[in-house]
Amino acid sequence: MATKCGKTSLSSSGGRETLMSLCVAMNHSRADLDMLKYNSCKFILKESREIMESTLELLIKVDDFRLEQVQAGSLKYWYERNKVNFLVANSAVWNDDAVHGALDSAAFWVKDLPFIKSLSGYWKFLLAPSPNKVPENFYDSGFQDFDWGTLPVPSNWQMHGFDRPIYTNVVYPFPLDPPFVPEENPTGCYRKYFRIPKEWKGRRIFLHFEAVDSAFFAWVNGVLVGYSQDSRLPAEFEITDYCHSFGSESENVLAVQVLRWSDGSYLEDQDHWWLSGIHRDVLLLAKPPVEVIIDNSLETPKENVLSRFTIEASLYDTEGWYKNDASADLISSNVANMKLNISSTARLGFHGYLLSGKLETPKLWSAEQPNLYTLVVILKDASGNVIDCESCIVGIRQVSKAPKQLLVNGRPIMIRGVNRHEHHPRLGKTNIESCMIKDLVLMKQNNFNAVRNSHYPQHSRWYELCDLFGMYMIDEANIETHGFDHSGDVKHPTLEPSWANAMMDRVIGMVERDKNHACIISWSLGNESGYGPNHSASAGWVRGKDPSRLLHYEGGGSRTSSTDIVCPMYMRVWDIVKIANDPEEKRPLILCEYSHSMGNSNGNIHEYWEAIDNTFGLQGGFIWDWVDQGLLKDTEKGKRWAYGGDFGDVPNDLNFCLNGLIWPDRTPHPALHEVKYLYQPIKISFLEGTLKITNTHFFETTKGMEFSWSAHGDGFELGSGILSIPVIEPQNGYDIEWKSCPWYNLWFSSSAEETFVTITAKLLHSTLWVEAGHVISSTQVQLPSKGKLARHEIKTKDGTLVTEILKDVIKISEENSWEIILNSRTGIIESWKVGGVLVMNKGIFPCFWRAPTDNDKGGGSNSYLSLWKASRIDSLHYITESCSVQNVTDHLVQIAVVFLGVPRDEEGLSSDLGNRKVLIKVEVVYTINSSGDVIMNCNVVPKADLPPLPRVGVEFHLEKSVNQIKWYGRGPFECYPDRKASAHVDVYEKNVDEMHVPYIVPGECSGRADVRWATFLNRNGFGIYASIYGSSPPMQMSASYYSAAELDQAIHNEDLVKGDNIEVHLDHKHMGLGGDDSWSPCVHNNYLIPAVQYSFSMRLCPVTPATSGQEIYKTQLWS
Repeated sequence: MATKCGKTSLSSSGGRETLMSLCVAMNHSRADLDMLKYNSCKFILKESREIMESTLELLIKVDDFRLEQVQAGSLKYWYERNKVNFLVANSAVWNDDAVHGALDSAAFWVKDLPFIKSLSGYWKFLLAPSPNKVPENFYDSGFQDFDWGTLPVPSNWQMHGFDRPIYTNVVYPFPLDPPFVPEENPTGCYRKYFRIPKEWKGRRIFLHFEAVDSAFFAWVNGVLVGYSQDSRLPAEFEITDYCHSFGSESENVLAVQVLRWSDGSYLEDQDHWWLSGIHRDVLLLAKPPVEVIIDNSLETPKENVLSRFTIEASLYDTEGWYKNDASADLISSNVANMKLNISSTARLGFHGYLLSGKLETPKLWSAEQPNLYTLVVILKDASGNVIDCESCIVGIRQVSKAPKQLLVNGRPIMIRGVNRHEHHPRLGKTNIESCMIKDLVLMKQNNFNAVRNSHYPQHSRWYELCDLFGMYMIDEANIETHGFDHSGDVKHPTLEPSWANAMMDRVIGMVERDKNHACIISWSLGNESGYGPNHSASAGWVRGKDPSRLLHYEGGGSRTSSTDIVCPMYMRVWDIVKIANDPEEKRPLILCEYSHSMGNSNGNIHEYWEAIDNTFGLQGGFIWDWVDQGLLKDTEKGKRWAYGGDFGDVPNDLNFCLNGLIWPDRTPHPALHEVKYLYQPIKISFLEGTLKITNTHFFETTKGMEFSWSAHGDGFELGSGILSIPVIEPQNGYDIEWKSCPWYNLWFSSSAEETFVTITAKLLHSTLWVEAGHVISSTQVQLPSKGKLARHEIKTKDGTLVTEILKDVIKISEENSWEIILNSRTGIIESWKVGGVLVMNKGIFPCFWRAPTDNDKGGGSNSYLSLWKASRIDSLHYITESCSVQNVTDHLVQIAVVFLGVPRDEEGLSSDLGNRKVLIKVEVVYTINSSGDVIMNCNVVPKADLPPLPRVGVEFHLEKSVNQIKWYGRGPFECYPDRKASAHVDVYEKNVDEMHVPYIVPGECSGRADVRWATFLNRNGFGIYASIYGSSPPMQMSASYYSAAELDQAIHNEDLVKGDNIEVHLDHKHMGLGGDDSWSPCVHNNYLIPAVQYSFSMRLCPVTPATSGQEIYKTQLWS
């Protein structure tokens, strides 16, 4: 330990960075022979062409086999451990109950294991302000800790009232002065009492920490047993000689000192919460007294080892284990046996032992078909006695590459991926079995097939679950040094030789711990850490150690020699296509991060998939990211999701941790529907009179699916049924000629203006991740128009209008049916009654502003919000230049209004134009018919130098009781012009509360795209109808109790205050959301609204219980 300028440097020498490449998984079990999990086996497949042959030779390479690396397992253990499915996800908890849930999971993972003991539970705990201020000799057995508090282990201490969480994206939360860290360095002191079971007598005892953030010392009975760092990999120490004798009545005392900051923290600058403590489980392991070390030196001939020990292995097929309710006959599932192969090799030196055998008709593992086996490896002495037995689940598959392709089992799979941080809103970085399963179930149900562990090795159980459920994985080393990007005089660690060992050790530790998992198709050297010789060295080690997988690293421009995949982040569509078409680039392109899901986002994502699906060399990507990293926080208003700064943490990056497709409690964002649609494996297209159904799976046929169809015309159901088609093989399609489709006659005889057919594929059988009947794919296609498109005009009805003009008030009514009062000075409707009931209390006026989204705010001075504010679009006030009655008859009244949109002056909303600049001129002509129909013809003329507009439309306010909304358009979930591919056109119904989308940081939300008509009714059926009219295209619609101003002002959803009415927006144009990233203006051109002239028409009319939106809409369709 060294000091400099009042700071403390914690050297990694002697810690995890250099010693803990011998890391182990925590899977332990018991069988008749005390089976232990074997963590150093690797399947090596010969040639890709041999994979599909009926017989496969298995070569198992046993390298550096050491008993301290392994943990217990058995066939029975794996039978119980793998008995998981989607039902487990129902028990996932995200509130305070999760504290006990974490302890229960830690106990479950070692349940009934005779030689593993979990130390999870409540430990004595004290938080000191720095390492220099911990209680003296607190690690001694006789230290009195009665006045200490308690803390659950595993946990992060900040999630239990000690210290505070800190969220930063790039900047380090301490001065950048490597390798030194602040002297004020919160330090957790832990004490735990334990006894060694008498049954463990004669065995070696190991202390195993799954993960501790960020560095720690450990003592047993006052003796220092070790130091380690690397917050995401295990550390293990033998403590046999430091424990009280077996069966002793004396309790052993484990003391641990955890430091919040260490020099290792410089390598852990990931975009997530900085949280500290023993956040994964702590275990005691009892191992047999024999230790087998296979020495590769010339002094230890192989024959000497083989004369003392033998190694055998057996492989068991797990597929039939769960088909019957009765207990499975596990031993009978043996499908292959392997013996030691000691054939000579031309290579000098010792290269490991090979166990070889034959497996008839191997079942290959893929994300689509996650076939698994259980491997059991037995160590015997010269007399044939079993010394040890280890097991693990294995998948047989090959990862390889071809020009511009990543191949799994010889097939160029498509990566439909997402980045995933370990995050629990109540626990922080601590894991629960059911919560991990919940993540996987949601991913599989929404058509994800790949996950990138961002940006560190995750809980070992996560890998087993990905093996089981079928999820391709990029496993990433715990290295990120993003904060060095902002340093002008400090080199990135990758450029410094002094950091080489620490960086390589993290990579090596990850590979050694996780190398047996079939789900891992690529190793990653870390994230956002620049590029230099330390990366090159790590890449060389990985390629030499494990040539069976690809290598990934984005740093240095995503195309360095240290990556087998071109893996850019947030690259624009046109640029990835350019790289894919580059004949000199032979690697596949897979976006390691794309479609930044911050708040109301993920616009444009369909354009990425149009390019990916149609460009050779593009092979998918990983969305950023899976879950909003909000933490539960108690406030005066109750619990809320907190983000950076909410805990008083400085520095912080505010809500940049909220980038998920789901909320912290795993409730899906609306954008997840879009991702599911774009990732769906069954593609439907309708072109040139042919309906084409394509199975984009690479291994699965459609045998386990049922196809159905439903047809709708103008929102009315025309018919539905089962679509009988042959089984479609992987990467094949089936064509149906248009006139042979079962809905053709319905379409032919229908008078509907628009006809849509929806093709749905459902699973016939339950899987691990979903029950039977789940919709895996659903596509809506619009059928051809049978003639000239209809005009949206109305027939005027006979009736007599009563028009009264008194000073500034124009009152128009029709008997007792409806009444409109319009202010002739402002040109705004002050009230609209239907059947004597007030339904509209303010409107109708122009609107061009929206509550900014996170993407609107991104980009500094170039952001859309900055441009809007600079041009003062955010402060538009409408002055009525003129309002005049143009025509009055017994059947209609025409009123012309001219609005001038000007910025508010310092004195507020003066109606005097004065010297203020007119930004937008809006001409509106109301034609009010005796039928109650109000036709609005609008002409919008903005100044040409304005930036793209947020929206072009109208706004009005309804009474709070008019809260039932029915619409014919896209839905039922929130959708916007650049995020609507998944939203089918149909008739939907919701109340205003259900329309609101509770993004943690409020902004524009609740919109519905391509709306033809909508009704807004009270519970008695009275209200307003609104629709497109004339040649105007479908509109964007939203309705909320929260005004745009309220959504703009609030910084948490819980801060929102409902208004006295319902704010409704009907937009002729609405700007897209964007989402290529959230720090630059990136709405694609097609979804921008340039400041040019716009003309559009809308129809509004009263609705009574005797009418409906569909019936009213029909009255305006004329051919």
